Amino acid sequence: MKRVATLVMIIAITALIISACGPSEPANELEAVRQEGKIVVGTSADYPPFEYVDEAGEMIGFDIDLANEIGKQMDLEVEIIDMPFDSLIASVQEGKIDVSIAAFNYTEERDKTVDFSDAYYYAEDGFMVVEDFGGEITKPEDAANYTLGVQTGSTADGWATENLVEAGLMSEENLFRYERMDQAALDVKNGRIDVLMTDYVPAQALADQVGGLKVVYHAEVSTGPVNIITPEGSTELTNAINEVIAKMLEDGFIDQLSIKWVGQ
Repeated sequence: MKRVATLVMIIAITALIISACGPSEPANELEAVRQEGKIVVGTSADYPPFEYVDEAGEMIGFDIDLANEIGKQMDLEVEIIDMPFDSLIASVQEGKIDVSIAAFNYTEERDKTVDFSDAYYYAEDGFMVVEDFGGEITKPEDAANYTLGVQTGSTADGWATENLVEAGLMSEENLFRYERMDQAALDVKNGRIDVLMTDYVPAQALADQVGGLKVVYHAEVSTGPVNIITPEGSTELTNAINEVIAKMLEDGFIDQLSIKWVGQ
């Protein structure tokens, strides 16, 4: 009986030792991705030239190259997941992805639930119409005179809702929200909506891609600095990403991406 008790005690002690030698719980998000050896990046691949799917079915673009370079600089494997734009922030909050790189602009509302990296790019808004558009858009508020498309959850959505609908300049039924921007561009071409408001560079890229479209007005309206979304309170991870962004800005990597994907 004593031998059995001794054997049970040895097994228990061995189990404790093995457990103690196992991987410890990461203290923060940076430790977590380092333990995993991988950073999971969420994006919405319907936004050329920042993120989109090419004819071969591969995700490419400014932000895709940026994500891969961040992984390289941090010595991490990069896994990129394509998902609807309006689900990205919630996915960061819930830990389904580590960060999101999808041409995000800072807003106070978003800042309540997630953190932002330093800016790596600056954007303007563009207003896209068909080539034979007979109307006139000389200022952003002119879009209230037409049926207007925006991407759900985007800064353009927030601006149009607050400054056009809630301000009484247009009815809610004339504001159309889209999950995918390529579908919105097709709806402009096919006459289902009159105007599409989105970032200027993607607007121009979509106009060229779809054909028969043009950008009639562009300015900084709802956009501005473009940032990476990180989990709320993830100071260590955000700082590590900021260090990489600073290096890429200093050594010209961001400039190279701009020339490659934006043409300027």
